[in-house]
Amino acid sequence: MTHSPQRTSTGRPVKRIHLAAHFPGVNNTTVWSDPRAGSHIEFGSFAHFARTAERAKFDFLFLAEGLRLREQGGKIYDLDVVGRPDTFTVLAALAAVTDRIGLTGTINSTFNEPYEVARQFASLDHLSGGRSAWNVVTSWDAFTGENFRRGGFLPQGERYSRAREFLTTAHELFDSWRGDEILADQETGTFLRDAKAGAFTHTGQHFDIHGRFNVPRSPQGRPVVFQAGDSEEGREFAAAEADAIFSRHGTLDAGRAFYADVKARLPKYGRGKDRLLILPAATFALADTDADAEELAREVRRSQVSGATALKHLEFVWNRDLSSYDPEGPLPDIDPDVREEHIAEGRAQVRMYRDPLSTAREWRELAAANKWSIRDLVIHTGNRQNFVGSPATIARTINEYVQADAADGFILVPHLTPGGLDAFADQVVPLLQEQGVFRTEYEGTTLREHLGLAHPDAHPDAIHAPTQEPSRA
Repeated sequence: MTHSPQRTSTGRPVKRIHLAAHFPGVNNTTVWSDPRAGSHIEFGSFAHFARTAERAKFDFLFLAEGLRLREQGGKIYDLDVVGRPDTFTVLAALAAVTDRIGLTGTINSTFNEPYEVARQFASLDHLSGGRSAWNVVTSWDAFTGENFRRGGFLPQGERYSRAREFLTTAHELFDSWRGDEILADQETGTFLRDAKAGAFTHTGQHFDIHGRFNVPRSPQGRPVVFQAGDSEEGREFAAAEADAIFSRHGTLDAGRAFYADVKARLPKYGRGKDRLLILPAATFALADTDADAEELAREVRRSQVSGATALKHLEFVWNRDLSSYDPEGPLPDIDPDVREEHIAEGRAQVRMYRDPLSTAREWRELAAANKWSIRDLVIHTGNRQNFVGSPATIARTINEYVQADAADGFILVPHLTPGGLDAFADQVVPLLQEQGVFRTEYEGTTLREHLGLAHPDAHPDAIHAPTQEPSRA
């Protein structure tokens, strides 16, 4: 039984909140030093996390992708090396131990092939009963590409054009089967297939393929498509093609501005505002009282940024070996090295600091004004928890953000795995359910139903050829 949504004072229906869970990848989100932290490669960790999210009636579970171990100064970055099993393998295994929760994976369009990826997602959709989703990304660095045949020479512009054509081709493969093209002969137990079922031909700049797609139409028709990025290209791609977009805007004002901007782009692609969900990633610190939660948040941030981690993070900007510096001491008085070659490889953070000299000046001023050490600076300028407080405070804040159109929901990223989601599921979700803004039971069986998205076959006009460049991963 579900609660009937209320209406606001203006008569507007109260929005239903979407919630998802992100199993953190290889980064400093997870507090490794906590004795409750579990493995990031053993299946039991993934199963516990997924079952908790499903028990709480979340829309989906999200897995990121790691295609190469990161390096710094030519050596393996040993502060976060843990390994990452293959995304499809993990999601397929989770399909067997869950019933309703969606299964979302980040799969790269730069190094894979459309036929292979389409076949894997169609298979996952069949195995899971219609719960698959694809976060479409491109590779942003040749370092990762060295593991693949085209990584060292595929220019950035071609990665984008390849991604557009990749998604177009994958959609053609998914759509090569239709529901009325396969009939079962009840007497013989054999299948009678339309002569055109699965047939495809694609000729383009990056792909010249033809044949028959060997996986029949899956329960969702196509996997749900996610996009992650904040660039102009990413926003346009999301408006044209994606079913949901991951956002990094965690504050109310920034969230509302991003929400309004992206939703306003939808009409020119013939799409209503309900056709694209905006789901920011969000961390949280949950405790019995708001004061306890604030203390927990401070402890978590200091645990996430050890002295060694602080120095490594500073090296992203300085592009120098800073291992001789005291993390509890002042910032370096030398300027960053602005050469093209960078000390850190395989880390997205490097791209965040486009003007290292300006960033260094700004950080020195902050550190001097607040009497911060290197570690203090990294803690204060790094990511902070989006939601901090008691269960009632966090439930109220999440609902306020959604009703204010700062988001359609949130993808929660706990600092502990696999058990870091348990308290949220047991203490916050029931309060959202009592308010009638979150489901008490799954109403449907597919991820499209959880997200309120139509089946592609129901809306032919919704099928677009990609027209914009997906954001880099």
